[in-house]
Amino acid sequence: MRPTEPGDHGPVRDHGRVQDDAPVPDQDRAQGHGPVRYGPPPPTDALPVLPELASVLARAAGRAEGEPVGGGPELLDAARGYWSRRGAPAEPGRVVAGPGAPALLLALTAALGGDVLVPRPCAAWWAPYARLLGRPVFHVATPAECGGVPDPFALLETVRRVRAEGGDPRLLVLSVADDPTATVAPPEALHEAVEAAAGEGLHLVSDETWRDTLHAPHETVLVSPAEMLPEQVTVVSDLAGALLPAGWPAAIARFPATSAGDGLHARVLDVLTALDGRVAAPVAAAAAYALAEPEPVTARVAAAVRLHARVADALHGAVVAAGGLARPPAAGRHLYADLSPLREALSAHGVGDAQELEDFLSARLAMPTPGGHRFGDDLGALRVRLSTGMLLEGTDAQRAECLASPTPLELPHVQRALMLLRSVFDDLRDDAQRWEPPR
Repeated sequence: MRPTEPGDHGPVRDHGRVQDDAPVPDQDRAQGHGPVRYGPPPPTDALPVLPELASVLARAAGRAEGEPVGGGPELLDAARGYWSRRGAPAEPGRVVAGPGAPALLLALTAALGGDVLVPRPCAAWWAPYARLLGRPVFHVATPAECGGVPDPFALLETVRRVRAEGGDPRLLVLSVADDPTATVAPPEALHEAVEAAAGEGLHLVSDETWRDTLHAPHETVLVSPAEMLPEQVTVVSDLAGALLPAGWPAAIARFPATSAGDGLHARVLDVLTALDGRVAAPVAAAAAYALAEPEPVTARVAAAVRLHARVADALHGAVVAAGGLARPPAAGRHLYADLSPLREALSAHGVGDAQELEDFLSARLAMPTPGGHRFGDDLGALRVRLSTGMLLEGTDAQRAECLASPTPLELPHVQRALMLLRSVFDDLRDDAQRWEPPR
């Protein structure tokens, strides 16, 4: 099946549940601002680097030899220990490391072949890597209660339609703790999606980058698809999710303990070798230290999660108080907001789609506010991702103070950022009330 060209709406794209190309607004096309180079980065923690991590990296900076492609023994052993502590032991030869999750997903997509399915919305970086390989990408609707996993009936219908057009769907990428929606998929919703995918013979890649950032870890049940379907799931985790600074790219992947998993592992290493996709040696040393989860690392992760959970809750309150819609954030450093109830008020400001909403809020809030179209959502839907890290930006001393303070939302620089955000959303609420017809 050939990839559908822009403007070429075949029966799959016309069906409401799928699309094979992310919407690119006219102004982005005109300025060359495509979804890859100008796509939104993953949400940053906006916190100082953990001193112990910096020390490990500095000590390794004098190493002249490079890390092997796929990761050296120390890094891979640390990765296996990390998964074993989560009840998912991995044998030697079933784990690889790469310079960030995008490199691993690119290698997996190249190794598996075929067409790719992803939820709508999904992490902004998932689809571009398939398109770079010339693979069609089909977005599948998610259930009402969460993002990150496909609705099982929508998935089955999508697979049927793609195959009817001559396509070859082989890979489903999903995320239980999701960027952009900040939701955690309930086990029953995940189980239904995994069963549907297994019935269609799809290989699953579970992006578990945000699994260690649950806002209420004792109240939230997170189950990996690999626990349900171990023979057909490869797990990928970008360490920038909780363990490393975003500027130190490193990620790990765990393959199924089957002969097919062995073959996939070998093909992924081939792709990484062709790309010279290796983790920088100093970063590998820091990653191995972080994956071993010594006390300084676990304490920092817990403090950072508590901080971002508080800010995310404040973001959620501001959006809902203004009349917007958002699922309560349960993981990560972001909130996915639907401002369609404020459409008339936004229209008065010249905002009619997600790109215009992105431009409007980014200017008003003085921080990047990517529209939902960046995540494969409908361009006409007024949805945006708000990042908690942007509200913590300041000097190194101010950011460190955020971690130590029992009341971080009352710190002056955080309070100013929150007041600006609430003011912008309150103004939209007031505008919307003025537009309401008299009763």
